Amino acid sequence: MAATKTVPQLPPSHNSLTPRHGVVTLFGYGIQVRVDRGHLVVEDGIGAERRKARFARVGHGLKRLVVIGSDGMVSLAALRWLADQDVAFSMLERDGKVLAVTGPVCSSDAKLRRAQALAHSSGAALRITRELISQKLAGQERVARHKLLDSTTADAIAKFRAEVPTCDSITTIRLIESQAARAYWSAWSTLPINFPKNQLRRVPEHWRSFGARVSPLTGSPRLAANPPNAILNYLYALLESEARLAAASLGLDPGLGVLHVDAGNRDSLALDLLEPARPQVDAYLLDWITRQPLRREWFFEQRDGNCRLMGPFAVRLSETITVWRRAVAPIAEWVAQALWNSHHRSSGPAQSLPTRLTHRRRSEGRGNNFRVRTSAAPRQVKVCEVCGAEGVKNRYCRSCAVEASRETMAQVALLGHAKPKSKKTKAHISKTLSDHAVANTWWDLSSLPSWLSEECYVQRIQPRLKAIKVREISEALHVSKPYAAQIRAGRRCPHPRHWEALAGLAEITANT
Repeated sequence: MAATKTVPQLPPSHNSLTPRHGVVTLFGYGIQVRVDRGHLVVEDGIGAERRKARFARVGHGLKRLVVIGSDGMVSLAALRWLADQDVAFSMLERDGKVLAVTGPVCSSDAKLRRAQALAHSSGAALRITRELISQKLAGQERVARHKLLDSTTADAIAKFRAEVPTCDSITTIRLIESQAARAYWSAWSTLPINFPKNQLRRVPEHWRSFGARVSPLTGSPRLAANPPNAILNYLYALLESEARLAAASLGLDPGLGVLHVDAGNRDSLALDLLEPARPQVDAYLLDWITRQPLRREWFFEQRDGNCRLMGPFAVRLSETITVWRRAVAPIAEWVAQALWNSHHRSSGPAQSLPTRLTHRRRSEGRGNNFRVRTSAAPRQVKVCEVCGAEGVKNRYCRSCAVEASRETMAQVALLGHAKPKSKKTKAHISKTLSDHAVANTWWDLSSLPSWLSEECYVQRIQPRLKAIKVREISEALHVSKPYAAQIRAGRRCPHPRHWEALAGLAEITANT
């Protein structure tokens, strides 16, 4: 039970294993994915808090199964069940590393793979690289101009993008991309990262701004040192897994890239395909962190300073995977067609490859104008800016909204007092204060009824004032509305000469 107390739990809608946006995410220890009597059985959890679900072959609504971590088992029968149902399987680490991806794969076309292998010698690699980086820089320019509101950085990226079509080597394009990235991420560095007010004392100082995209732990984006970079790494991992699936489903080799050089334990083509879609991920994160705070409980810091995502929070991020699937699909189809055209350029008219991901040819064959289908990413749950409570409708939860309104009114009052007053206003204020002072001086305590004591006011009258309008109190006592509001709230005790009038408003008598 000790382990479960240290892990923040999600609301019931997130704690269930019902597919959300077609995605089910498993995390924790002792994860199981197996088949029982024709049903897919999945189980995960931490300690005694376990989740379990069964999915039939019909009506399951499952499109992606994401496993975070490596403690558990996945049976061969389960992989076959997923393949039969066209459900993709992704295994990720919370630091943004893709461990394994499997999904629907079409029959391999040797001609297409040969064209992919000869891309550098045929010139297709250079043409594809130009297009991919041009799209990426165009996306970064839009983010800088419309999201970061940094026209200087946007103009600099636009200049770099203008140089790409004339580049005669992939090495030159890589250099231009790195220069644009330096300007782009520099514009992010001072971006403030907000946390709920009551959680700030538990937040390290370097977590409160975006900082550098390069981690001080590795000299690269790996092993992020603060929450926004950790979120980016995980979202990029989701995007990479979708790029792998897209390449495989089109008959391409995910490991044989054109922009990224060949490297062990890396799918270079998948990294090529995700480049134009990265700005969409950036825009999603930017919209999120500029509109609401992050909760401290969503992250934990390892002993070396590496910032990791908590399992329940990673589950929420995994729900965006369908958005990234649609973002990378048209890019993958375009690359496959470009490779195919490079191999068949001299052998008659070019053949159009099947568009298995976007179904563009099917739409055009029916006489429809094809448009890339996009969908908005799932909205994150709103968080109270003071206490961090989830599920609020506005900026604050109900309990914190009262205190926030009180502070706002105090600030407004200070502004009102600081504003220079005209002679007429000063004379009116002076006369009002003088009238109240005279009334207090000439008032006789013996005029109060014997039953109307201070104890009676505090215990019987004041509690009933909350049901009376501020305007009515102000008119009955001939005081200002702000002062009447303080009387009603119990923050001010009025002069005893007002008690009888307030007793009348509250309908309090000697016998009630």
